[in-house]
Amino acid sequence: MLSADGKAYLTDCVNTRNAFRIIQSISSPKAKPFKQWLAQVGYDRVQEIENPELAQRRMKEIYRAKGYSEDWIEKRVSGIAVRDELTDEWKKRGAAEEKEYAILIAEISKATFGMTPSEYKEFKGLGKENLRDHMDDLELIFSMLGERVSTEITRQEDAQGYPEVEDAAKRDGRVAGNARKEAELELGRPIATKENYLIDSEKKKKLEQRKGR
Repeated sequence: MLSADGKAYLTDCVNTRNAFRIIQSISSPKAKPFKQWLAQVGYDRVQEIENPELAQRRMKEIYRAKGYSEDWIEKRVSGIAVRDELTDEWKKRGAAEEKEYAILIAEISKATFGMTPSEYKEFKGLGKENLRDHMDDLELIFSMLGERVSTEITRQEDAQGYPEVEDAAKRDGRVAGNARKEAELELGRPIATKENYLIDSEKKKKLEQRKGR
C-alpha cells in the first residue's frame, strides 16, 4: 500500500469482521475498552432483533446527530421499510441472492432516474457512502415510488422466479420514471441533483466559520 513517503510497502490488511476478532483475541488490558464496546454493540443488536422498533429509534438518533431534518429522517425510514418489503417479496418468489437483489434494484433505479445506483453515486460524487443518505426529499420519494409499485405489481401478477421478477422490476421502474419526467416538466428542473450531504455539511461548516469571525 502507498505510504505517506510516497513508497509502496507490503501491508497486512483485514476486513471489519476479522479486525473485531483480532481485538477479541488481544490479552492486553489496553484492549478492554474495545472489548466492552464490542460487547455493547452485540447486546444492542440482540435487543434490536427482539424489538425491531429499537433499531428504528437508534437509526433516527444517528441521523439526527448528523444534522438531518425530521421530515427527511421520516422519509428515509419509510424508504427502508419499502425496500425491505420489496426484497422480502422477491425472496418468496425465488430471487434470494444478494447479487440478484442488486441487479433488480439497479433495474428499478435505471428506469426511475436513468441511472443505476453506481452511476448515481458517481453523478453525486460519492464513494463508499450510502446513496440514499445523500438524496433529497424528492429523490427519496421517487425511489420509494419505484420500489413500492414494484412490490404491488409483483404481487398482482404473482411473478415467480427471477426472470419474471426482473421483468416486473423493469416495468415498475418505468412507472416511477414517467412520473419523474412529468414532475420535472412541472418544476422546470431535474429531480436528480448532484447535491449531497457531504456538500451540504461543508457549506454549513463554512457558514458557521464566517459567523464566528
